[in-house]
Amino acid sequence: MIFLKTFLKKLTKLYNLFKTIFVELNPQLKRYYLFLGASLVFSIGLQIGLGYLGVPWFVSIGIVMGLFILLPMIMRKRYMNKMSGYGGDSGTGGGGFFGMGSQGGSSGVQYVCLVCNNKHKGGTCPRCGSKMQRADF
Repeated sequence: MIFLKTFLKKLTKLYNLFKTIFVELNPQLKRYYLFLGASLVFSIGLQIGLGYLGVPWFVSIGIVMGLFILLPMIMRKRYMNKMSGYGGDSGTGGGGFFGMGSQGGSSGVQYVCLVCNNKHKGGTCPRCGSKMQRADF
């Protein structure tokens, strides 16, 4: 009886800790973790269901691991496409860290010479020949 009370107290503390951490998360990260947990539950249920159907355990584990890996990848790709920074057919290529805020007609990175403040497209400055430059995104 005493063991059950202490176990319930520890479980309640753990629940409250999880609840405070989960409330402070970014909403998109929270949605991702919920989806990850739901896909884990779905994968375990699928494995149990396949076990009852007589599918060998190594085949069911392979199917479940494949689903558990592929579902978050598909979700991440859909999210990146929704942000329109994953490439696609637009021709801008836009993905990654620097392609998020593309300004339509600007192509690539421009450099600014630290000596004469000239904007150019890489290498040495065409005006003064200096190699001291900073990137301008």
